[in-house]
Amino acid sequence: MVGARAGAGVRILILIVLTGATVAENAIRHDYGDALSKSVLFFEGQRSGKLPSNQRLTWRRDSALRDGSDKGVDLTGGYYDAGDNVKFNFPMAFTTTMLAWSVIEYGRSMGPDLGHAMEAVRWSTDYFLKCTSVPGVVFAGVGDPNADHNCWQRPEDMQTPRTVYAVSEKAPGSEVSAEIAAALAAASMVFKASGHGRYSNLLLQRATKVFEFADKFRGSYNSSIGSGVCPFYCDYNGYQDELVWAAAWLHKATGNPQYWNYVSQNIQYLTNAMLEFGWDAKHAGINVLVSKYVLNNPGLVNMTPFLSYADNFVCDVLPESPIKSFKYSPGGLMYKPGDCNMQHTTTLSFLTLTYAGYIKSSKRIIQCKNVRINSERLIQFSKSQVDYILGSNPLKMSIMVGYGKKFPQRIHHRGSSLPSIAKHPKLIACKEGTPYYQTKEPNPNLLVGAVVGGPDLSDSFSDDRKDPGETEPTTYVNAPLVGLLAYFKGNK
Repeated sequence: MVGARAGAGVRILILIVLTGATVAENAIRHDYGDALSKSVLFFEGQRSGKLPSNQRLTWRRDSALRDGSDKGVDLTGGYYDAGDNVKFNFPMAFTTTMLAWSVIEYGRSMGPDLGHAMEAVRWSTDYFLKCTSVPGVVFAGVGDPNADHNCWQRPEDMQTPRTVYAVSEKAPGSEVSAEIAAALAAASMVFKASGHGRYSNLLLQRATKVFEFADKFRGSYNSSIGSGVCPFYCDYNGYQDELVWAAAWLHKATGNPQYWNYVSQNIQYLTNAMLEFGWDAKHAGINVLVSKYVLNNPGLVNMTPFLSYADNFVCDVLPESPIKSFKYSPGGLMYKPGDCNMQHTTTLSFLTLTYAGYIKSSKRIIQCKNVRINSERLIQFSKSQVDYILGSNPLKMSIMVGYGKKFPQRIHHRGSSLPSIAKHPKLIACKEGTPYYQTKEPNPNLLVGAVVGGPDLSDSFSDDRKDPGETEPTTYVNAPLVGLLAYFKGNK
């Protein structure tokens, strides 16, 4: 009788576990296709310049139509990086590279959003062609950031100086130049695959020239531009990683062995931040990017450090790894102290997912001391972070504006928080926007698809536009998310 009761108890327990698993499964099911559409749409809300007739976020209007005119060059276009009205070309170029990489890896799963994603890439690359059109000069940004951050004003109303910042042979900026080269090279692959050969060739030719410029005239734009980028987007990790990153993309785009030699010979100098990846540090991204080439050429596997570096990156990130450096919230969110935690969540999840795809066919196992990690686990981890963003979290809210029933309402974004031109045609001057910044009312314009900085380490979220660390969206958060969402849309 004791055994029979125990068996019944086990059966009941199994039933409860299975029922609970089913409920949990239903609770975390997400519409990745809808989230993908919204994530791509977000970029239309960040556009600068003359908006096209097919603009879908219609509360935005033309802005910054004279950018570059004081220097005798057309620098209209591109993206505002976040909730302000400045065009910072360093993070914008990284955004472009990640958008292009998303399309290269996962464009086949994007469906009707593929065209919009390519438009988002081209909105950047058209602008970067302008920024690299003057020999010996690379334009590194437009807009005085200090003046801009002293105003709360719609981009359509801007009264702050549209100062043009440039790097040159005598005042170099290798990091911004090399990142632009990487973006142009990656984008050339996007347009080559879609049959736009002439445009692809133009991008690749320009990428080659800009990389040569970045490599030949070495120096940081921190010194050359100063307050035009610091402290907002200072380069804290040096420019060597951008040079190697650009060479890696040029090798991927051309197959030219000179770029592989450059990557192989210079990776040894990147001794710091090998586990970092974002607009400022490209180290982990380099290793994952080139790992595919190494795996496809078995003779390189034991001759280069790239796979071991990529494995170390995985061990640094995954929560079960005994040597991880990241913290995780009770709800499972990857967390790193500082502004805009979500930039780490999306970029590093993109790398783990992409590395999973590269190592899957070889059945490579990553050994993190006594913990073994395979490609399936990497995919599962990436999915857990994406699902957290979409609402599988203790707050039961999406971190993406417009997705789900509950999402951020008071994001730190000028255009979203101020009444649109259609509703308020008159100029809203620099300080006249302050009451809109201070109000606790929801933003009047939905910046659909925007993913904000996100919750803190305890899974708390302020939803207060005065807290930009948690409520400000950025282009470089959304760019890798586009690829992640496309994958999970196509692999439910």
